[in-house]
Amino acid sequence: MKLATLNDGTRDGKLVVVSKDLTRCCAAGYIAPTLQAALDDWEHIAPKLELLSTDVEHEAVPCERFHEREAHSPLPRAYQWADGSAYINHVELVRKARDAEVPESFYHDPLMYQGGSDAFLPPRGDIPLGDPKWGCDMEGEIAVVTDDVPMGVSAEDAAGHIKLIMLVNDVSLRGLIPPELAKGFGFFQSKPPSAFSPVAVTPDELGDAWKDSLVHLPLMVDYNGEPFGRAEAGVDATFSLAQLVAHAAKTRPLSAGTIVGSGTVSNKGADGGPGKPVSEGGLGYSCIAEIRMIETIANGEASTPFMKAGDTVRVEMRDKDNHSIFGAIEQTVVAV
Repeated sequence: MKLATLNDGTRDGKLVVVSKDLTRCCAAGYIAPTLQAALDDWEHIAPKLELLSTDVEHEAVPCERFHEREAHSPLPRAYQWADGSAYINHVELVRKARDAEVPESFYHDPLMYQGGSDAFLPPRGDIPLGDPKWGCDMEGEIAVVTDDVPMGVSAEDAAGHIKLIMLVNDVSLRGLIPPELAKGFGFFQSKPPSAFSPVAVTPDELGDAWKDSLVHLPLMVDYNGEPFGRAEAGVDATFSLAQLVAHAAKTRPLSAGTIVGSGTVSNKGADGGPGKPVSEGGLGYSCIAEIRMIETIANGEASTPFMKAGDTVRVEMRDKDNHSIFGAIEQTVVAV
């Protein structure tokens, strides 16, 4: 089934069940007022939402037109947002650009940070930027939402706790990252609010594209109206999303509604080296930092600028029949 949260003027919005083709929706407030409320009692609530989803598909219940622009992120705020780094190719490029080796531990011990989760941007909401020198960047990612996850869960069991899947634009301020990391205490100001896709889907909606806790489809990132990234999300992943959930739960339980991100989706080139831009027949990139790394490796300096006011980004994923699965994140950078 597909779920969304409409912006009804309240902080947590209104839960709706969305048709598979993303054209219609039906209010689910009589089952659960919000998505967080549904996740809090997923075992009992999910079957009722599934029945409503079936009725929506059969047009057996009154529906309204689903407009993606009226949707908030499925969870407008969450108890926890932890972002990992499943695609080590991205990390390898970062390190190579500054002549540093990737520690061997990174290949079996995932990177992860805890981001701000108290106020996500709507999927069609502007990206506020206070200073262009901050180096505003998009990061196209996959994310999963869990139910209650026990501490010490295995990766195998963690897969069963993944209840929903979404897309993410994890906004990063690249210019603020180095001084923050130099303090030895991690990200904070360099990680402003992220945006998630208009729709969250249950894993079964992906069919055989959901395998080994990875989504085996291209992540489509457009920058200023041009194809920028078409990275295959099921390729070059060092860690699965279930492994990232297990990593997050190693020393503490995760509450229902926890969001765990994949990190920037990133592929190697056909020759095993850095990938090429889409315009050159490659799969491109899911963030600007990656092409800047490749430019630095090749030419000694980066030439692609970070985002400025007026720049736009679109993140979407389509199934094998070219139908949008999650709806699209469409954002414009605005000066504040």
